[in-house]
Amino acid sequence: MKNTHLKHIFELLLATLFISTSGVLGKYIEMPPPVIVWWRASLAMVFLFVYCKYKNINLKITSGKDVVTFIIGAIFMAAHWITYFYALKLSNVALGMLSLYTFPVITALLEPVFMKTRFNPIHIVLGIIVLLGIYILAPEFNLESSHVQGIGLGLISALCYSLRILIMKQHIAKYNGTMLMFYQVLLITILLIPTLFLMDTSSIETQYPYVLLLAFLTTAIGHTLMVQKFKYFSVSTASIISSIQPIFGIILAFFFLSEIPTLKTFFGGLLILSTVIIESVRSKKKP
Repeated sequence: MKNTHLKHIFELLLATLFISTSGVLGKYIEMPPPVIVWWRASLAMVFLFVYCKYKNINLKITSGKDVVTFIIGAIFMAAHWITYFYALKLSNVALGMLSLYTFPVITALLEPVFMKTRFNPIHIVLGIIVLLGIYILAPEFNLESSHVQGIGLGLISALCYSLRILIMKQHIAKYNGTMLMFYQVLLITILLIPTLFLMDTSSIETQYPYVLLLAFLTTAIGHTLMVQKFKYFSVSTASIISSIQPIFGIILAFFFLSEIPTLKTFFGGLLILSTVIIESVRSKKKP
């Protein structure tokens, strides 16, 4: 039982590491965010479809009501990705990812409403610690700079992400996690087709390797593994544990984009990492 719990924790952290590559890739790829998201979703859709067929994963949706929630979830997911990439473009990887990571607090507040579960005050405490870590990490704000706009979009992205994972959590007991992610990216691909006619897509010829990496590693593997872990953790628990994502993102940005973290980054990161450890231990004790 102990080894099984540790295995799920490890896989959740691995999913978080893969997803954290979105910060570096989103900042680096030189295309409009909606176009990046279309390529990300469409290529991930192909990867996931092939995997589902290879593993004989049932793709049948058993209820018309589920179709509606799948569409709503995909809309929130698309909005989350687009606003997140705009936040990265306007600021930097650290600030974009850290503003996104207000979502554990939002999720902890919304989960009792969506999942009809008892409100747990510890999630507010841990969420406040995450926010304190983000406050320490954030630079001084200049209202005339693009950083404020990036933070605002990061907060919108956080809200959309919270709503999306709460919607998908309702289906994880009924459907395979890979199947759920396949329909998410399929619907996003359809929803964002107009962007191909309204925005410049010519740079895909030089950005293709990075878009492939974003679609395969970040989305097809990372997000699918994350959805699958919802079976073993509450959304709040998974969200707070995955708060280590900005730390991974900042490290990757240091190596690949030469974005050098400050001493404040280490102190703020330590606070965020502490919530991961606390929630990992606390969730293990839950029945």
